[in-house]
Amino acid sequence: MQRRLFLFLLLSLVLTGFRVTALEDKPGVSPDIVIVLADDQTWNDSGCYGNRQVKTPNIDRLAAQGMRFTRAFTATAMCAPTRQQLYTGLFPVRNGAYPNHSKVKPGTRSMVHFLRDRGYRVGLSGKKHFGPPASFPFEVVPRAQVGKFIGRKKGEPYCLVVTSNSPHLPWTAGDASAYDPAEVRIPPKFIDTPQTRAALSRYYAEITDFDRELGECMAAVKQHGREEDTIFIYTSEQGAQFPGGKWTCYDMGLHVAMVVRWPRKVRAGNVTDAMVQYVDVVPTLLEAIGGQQVKGLDGKSFLGVLQGKTEKHHEMVFGVHTTRGIINGSPCYPIRSVRTATHKYIWNPKYTEPFRNVLIGGGDKGGYWKSWVELAKTDEKARRIVEGYQRRPEVEVYDLRSDPFEQKNLAGTPALQELEKSLRSSLAAWMLQQGDKGIETELEVKAHRSVSGQGKKAGKGKGKKKKAAEGKKTAAPLRAS
Repeated sequence: MQRRLFLFLLLSLVLTGFRVTALEDKPGVSPDIVIVLADDQTWNDSGCYGNRQVKTPNIDRLAAQGMRFTRAFTATAMCAPTRQQLYTGLFPVRNGAYPNHSKVKPGTRSMVHFLRDRGYRVGLSGKKHFGPPASFPFEVVPRAQVGKFIGRKKGEPYCLVVTSNSPHLPWTAGDASAYDPAEVRIPPKFIDTPQTRAALSRYYAEITDFDRELGECMAAVKQHGREEDTIFIYTSEQGAQFPGGKWTCYDMGLHVAMVVRWPRKVRAGNVTDAMVQYVDVVPTLLEAIGGQQVKGLDGKSFLGVLQGKTEKHHEMVFGVHTTRGIINGSPCYPIRSVRTATHKYIWNPKYTEPFRNVLIGGGDKGGYWKSWVELAKTDEKARRIVEGYQRRPEVEVYDLRSDPFEQKNLAGTPALQELEKSLRSSLAAWMLQQGDKGIETELEVKAHRSVSGQGKKAGKGKGKKKKAAEGKKTAAPLRAS
């Protein structure tokens, strides 16, 4: 009798273990994929990333259910280059979409092709900002039809990218009255004026409205019973349209928020310091669904980080900014950067010229820049911030451990001489691998029509002369040591 009881218990344990294993692995079941992308949200402007002023209950809930990345980055702090590197796994200069409002090179393939080849239907709901259509043949999904797309065919895996327009300017969505301008805390690199406080309150309100959109996507996945089998990713895109954020290679611009939830595969509530970039997302998804990797991509799968098998990924990440081509942008102002876990190196080859963008050029939709310029006439701190944004040295080096807001330039410091040389060499090698020639690459871009004397009105001969003139008075090419 005891022997029978023992055998029964043993068999029960074996069967229970089999059921648990089956639940964990679910052989033959490909995970669904949902990516929700904000628009110009600075990486740490949510509750779980440290800004407790901003009400983001859904971002915070997702982080509690998945893995939060503290060191995730885009290579360019502008919409079109960011999205197209995310979708292709290729850095901006290599894929061709390095200016804003640009397109990848004809024939470039994206995640749409890669996932379709593996049996997925791939949809996009929201902002596009990419091209040509042949490189991004998403099924267009109206926002009201997101639930229908998710539940359309049971047993057929899908990937859905939901791209919000928030919190991109003009910051009109959401309830700004929920954020009292008098109570908002001013970030270190900002100038405290009434206009700045009003702008922050509107910006925070729009983040909260984006958080609502994220919550609706989470609810739609749960409603259709696939929450446990879905890789759900939230990410913030590049930084907001404040000085030091969008259009720069500072951390406020390139650093992004990213949370990945994948029940039974990613431990809930986990936080990682592994350094990853947007070009890594496509290789990661392909490995996660069991597909073969695509050769020639710049990205590298971080599936091992998600699974808890490793705590490291990249030793350094890179940045590339093209000012030529943006609205009211400088005729030529390239910026390149390399970052480790502790230090940042920025190269401004056209440092003799002023930096200019739509904010400086009169398109201050945030309503605060003019107040900064006015205060800079009488306030020394305001003057340093305003001038420092527009005129920069050739080289900037920051110790991010003691100076996370990149306010003290250590370039030329004797103690960092070897580190600076090493970072410069790494950046030069990366640019060479990418086919990036700095100023020459920048001048291949068609200037935006808003730039005086440039764009469609410039004749062929005049354009060549202007480009030649714009290339003068610059730094020497960056070379690996």
